Order: sequence, then C-alpha cells, then structure tokens
Amino acid sequence: MSRPSPSVRLILAASAAIVPISWAAPAFAEDEAAPITVYGRSEGYGIDQTSTATKTDTPVIDVPQSIAVISREQIDDQGLSTLGDALRYVPGVTLGQGEGHRDQVTLRGQSSTADFFIDGIRDDAQYYRPLYNIERIEVLKGSNALIFGRGGGGGVINRVTKAPGFDQSRIALSGGVDSFGAWSVAADLDTPLGSGLGLRLNATYEEFDNHRQDYAGHFAGVNPTIGARIGEDTTLSLAYEYGEDRRLTDRGVPSRGGLPLTGYDDTLFGSTATNYSEVTAHIVRGRIDHRFSDSLSVNASVQFADYDKFYQNVFASSAVSSTDTLTLSAYNSGTQRQNLIGQGNLIWKGETAGIGHALLLGFEAGDQTTLSDRRTGVFPSGSTVSLAQTITIPAVTFPNLTSNARSDASFWSVYAQDQIDIGDHLKLVAGLRYDRFEMDSTNYISGFAGQRSDGKWSPRVGLIVKPQENVSIYASYTKSFLPQSGDQFSVLDATTETLAPEEFRNLEAGVKWDITPGLALTGAVFRLDRSNTRATDPISGDVVLTGKNRAEGIEFSLVGQVTSALSLSLGYALQDGEIRSTTTAAPAGRKLAQLPRHQASAWGRYNLTQRFGFGLGVIHQSSQWATISNAVRLPAFTRIDAAVFYEASDNLTLQLNVENLTDTDYFPSAHTDNNITTGKPLNAKLTARLKF
Repeated sequence: MSRPSPSVRLILAASAAIVPISWAAPAFAEDEAAPITVYGRSEGYGIDQTSTATKTDTPVIDVPQSIAVISREQIDDQGLSTLGDALRYVPGVTLGQGEGHRDQVTLRGQSSTADFFIDGIRDDAQYYRPLYNIERIEVLKGSNALIFGRGGGGGVINRVTKAPGFDQSRIALSGGVDSFGAWSVAADLDTPLGSGLGLRLNATYEEFDNHRQDYAGHFAGVNPTIGARIGEDTTLSLAYEYGEDRRLTDRGVPSRGGLPLTGYDDTLFGSTATNYSEVTAHIVRGRIDHRFSDSLSVNASVQFADYDKFYQNVFASSAVSSTDTLTLSAYNSGTQRQNLIGQGNLIWKGETAGIGHALLLGFEAGDQTTLSDRRTGVFPSGSTVSLAQTITIPAVTFPNLTSNARSDASFWSVYAQDQIDIGDHLKLVAGLRYDRFEMDSTNYISGFAGQRSDGKWSPRVGLIVKPQENVSIYASYTKSFLPQSGDQFSVLDATTETLAPEEFRNLEAGVKWDITPGLALTGAVFRLDRSNTRATDPISGDVVLTGKNRAEGIEFSLVGQVTSALSLSLGYALQDGEIRSTTTAAPAGRKLAQLPRHQASAWGRYNLTQRFGFGLGVIHQSSQWATISNAVRLPAFTRIDAAVFYEASDNLTLQLNVENLTDTDYFPSAHTDNNITTGKPLNAKLTARLKF
C-alpha cells in the first residue's frame, strides 16, 4: 500500500512541534505562578474541577453531565497498567474484546473503537492505550459533540497526561512482576531546566503474560514533555510520545449451547505462528495559553499523530458442535493513519446586567488519512478442527487481497458556549456547534471512488439548580452525530455514500452533592436514542445497519476521601437497551449487546498506620448478550480484588495486588458470539516504587 513520503511526514511532524495547540492538561497545573489553571488537581480519588467537559475550568458540580474520574492515586493503588483494566471499575462502561488487538468500549449501550481522547484531542486509532504517562482518566457520559465533534454518542474517554512542574526535581521509579510472569519497569522524571523551563519524562517497558496458552508480547513507551513560561501571561508545552506494542492476537473461546465454552479457559484457538499484532505510534502535541486579563484568555493547538499497525489472526468462527468440532477463520489487516488536528479557544468571564458569563468561542479543524488492506485466510486442508485443550491448527495462507483502500477525511467546526450564572441558585449552560465533515475514499479492488460531505449542528442545553453551594440538580439535552463511514473511516461504497449520518440524542437529569470538599456523591438518570444505527454482525463481525435503538438507565457514584485514612470509589448502574426498528440485522425488541442490566463496583483503600494499609475491591456485572443476535449470553459474575501497601521508608513503597481473589471463572467481554474473552484466574502482582 502507498504511504506519504518521509519528507512529508517530517514536515507534518515539524509543524506539529512548532504550532501551538489546545491541550487539555496544562503544563503548569501545580505551579501557583502559572498564568492559567485549566485543570483542578486530584486529591486522593477525587477532583474538584475539569476543563474537559466545557473547555473552561469548571467545578465538576457545575457540569450538567455524568462524569467519572479515575485518579492517578487509584490507578497506582489498583496496580493498573492498561486503560481497559481501569475502566472495569466504571459502571455504565463495558469492555469489548476488540478482537484481541485494540481498546473497545460500550458506553450507555453504544460500542466504539474511536471515542478516545488524550489531553482533549482525538486519539482514534485502534490500539491498546497505556497508563504509564497518565495523570488521570475521565469518562464523560452522554452525547458530547459540542465539545468533541463527531462520535461520542454514548460518551468519550479522555486521558490526561502528566505535566511538568517548576518547584523542584522529582524522580520516581517502579517495577512489578505478577504470578504469570508478566513484568514491567517505569520511570518518571520531573525537573526544572532553568528559569521558566521544565521537563517531564515518562518511560516504561512491559513484558506481557497471562493464563492463556502461548500469550506473550511487550510494550515500550517514552513521553518527554517540555513546559515553558513566557513572561507573566503565557505558557507553552510541547510533547512527543512514542509507543511500540507487540503481542499475540487472542480472540478467546467460542460458544456452546448459547453460553461461553467452559473447561477451555486457557486454550488458544489460533497459533503463535499466525496470531500477532504490531503497532507503532508517534504523537506530537503542544499547547499555548495566553491571558490578556483576568477575564480574557486564549489557547490554540495542533496535534500530529502517526499510527502504523498490522495484525493477523486465526479464530473460532462457529460454535462448538455436538460432535466437539468447530470451524476456524483467518485474516490479516494493515492500517496506516496520520492525523493532523488543530483547535483554538477564546474564553471570556465577566458580567452583563448582573448576570455572570463564561463565554467560549472556538474552532477545530483537521485532516486524517487512512491506508488499509485486508487479506482473507485460506485453509487448504480444511478449516474444521476437533476440540482439545491444545487445538491443532491446520496450515493457513493469506493469498486473497479482499480490501485495499485509501480514505481521506477532512473536517472543520466552529462552536460557541455560554455558562450563565443567574443569581446564586441558577445556572444555564447552552451552546451550539457546526461541523463540516468530508470524506473521499478509493477502493483499489473495485475501483469505486466514493465521496461524502455532511454538515451537522450539535446543540447542548443544561439547566443547573443549586439550592446550596455544594449541591446541584441538573437537566440536560445533547446531540451528536457519526458519519456513515463509521468511527474508523471505512471505505465508502455506493450505499454508504448516500446514507445520512447516525444521530444520538441524550436526555439526562441528575444530582451532585459535594458532601465534603474531598467526597462527592452523584446520581443521574438518562435516555439515549440512536438512529440509523450501526452494529457488529453476530457471525461475521462486520458492521451492519440496525435502524434505531434506545438505551436508558440510572447511575450512582461516591468517590473521594471519607477520612484522612479512607479513600473510596463506589459506583452502580442500572441499564436497559433495545433495538426499536426491524432491519435485516435484527428485529425490533432485541436487546443491545454487551449491556448488562446491573453493574456495581467498589474499591477502597484504608491506611491502618502511616506506613501500612490495605485495599479491597469488588466488581459485579449481571449477564449480558454477546451480540445483537441475543443467541449467546455471557453469565453474570462477581470478582473480588485486594491489595496490601507497606511504606518501608520515606523513599520506598511496596504493594501486593491480588486480582480475582476467589478464583472466579468468568467471561467479561466478547466480539462475536464465538469470540469470547475468558477472565483471568487468581493472580498476584508485587510492585516496588522508589521516589527521590
């Protein structure tokens, strides 16, 4: 497949390093002398404010939207290294299998591989996202087009990276090993480089292993960030991130009798010779903030990202028969993507006729180029195999090029939002965004050249009543859209070229109560309607149209510091969703896939002394359908995790995390009816942390 020349890539990368970009995490959030504070800092497991949901520094209690935050402290306490593991503790979010090579989530019944952001900027390629350089994870539920543009129908997931400080040098080193043999090392350097200049350098290396046969792989990542203070009113940050992920592609086990196959939790339905994934990512980003006055500020932004990915797999494509046989399929796929995205925001805070305003005016523009191909596997001696603890995989070749395409997506948008304070007890958040999205694609197999242009308005209205300063009651309406090219810019054909975009309409009401400055209780009820829907075909795994669907539910959370010794993160979601129009993919009345009716999670850390503490966690998930066929059900499960913490000295901390303490057999996610992930059995991980 063709690829932009090295000179073009170098020019784009240099442009990204030079042009200032709008970056959600400021370089100087901890430094009181920094002119603009965009994010509140987390204390324990909670945060007090965020700019992600509104692009202004807004207290979480004043955002008319359900927001879940996983702080760095919680990430460390739970011994987490991947985004998927962290999201298991967020009710309302369920994990998809992602075919064993990418993050995939379902938010409020809407599956996505692309609603991921890093520091507020789109990070939509298909890969596994690490946490070594992350300050916290924010899950913003409901439609989010006003702030984030296309997609985000059920919500978005934003990772906030660690940023440089100015006060003193800090060095943190960590290393861990688990009972499967997986291990990791990481370093975090934060140091001033001189007057008005600071460096934050994060790096990691992880070696993978788990309970699955022949599973192996590694991840290497490095992320230097330089922050600079230019005068009293301007800050600049520039960052480069490199990630290399190599791993076995594992698509789990098939079904039997409408349930996941049991007794074969370790069995790989593929082979080490053919099942592998390779991803290399380069991301350059930066931010400039300038304050004209106490009431007027501006930021501008650009991000360049280059993703190069190849994966290949053999997997089960049928259920296990009554004679203990099943059918295999295989394919490989390559994707090269380059994103160049820019933003700009003007923020004014003031009063008119005694009414307070936080006015946001902004724009976003970008260009995304995707080159992709796919080859279908052929089994010369047949693809039917006998069930066994170790599957004998027949010889497979990949001679047939079934897809070879180029997609060019360009977009621009303008938006305005006003956060209005009407007296002491009433707030209004209202805004409107216009997006222009254009896509050209060429199918090199058929020769079809498709073109699609869409212009969409996305409104947001939220009303907040504050009976007292630490309590808010809100109601909101939001709308988002997704072009029919899908979240990964699938090549257009004669049908999708003419289809209107999908639409998401979210109604939500809720209450937020800051019980103490460090402990927050939230509750929300929502209804999300999606039209012209796309879903995963139960058999092929391809995307198909399913008309309309609706998801609705209730969510609760309690997060923060109960006492100086006790940190808590509790959550519960009650959800239901169904297809509401009959199509060739599914009839009306079918339940949405991977949407358990009940989800509950609890994690707490209690410090018995200044040097010794323990943690305990519980995850419960009721049964869910693997796909919209409603033919295979993933059983309900409850998993218990635990941890022990010991501060051996002022510089050395040791911790032991135990996952699945009761050795529960469970199936947390799926991709099709016959690609079902098996949960890890009892697993212990020992971690040592050094700080200077």
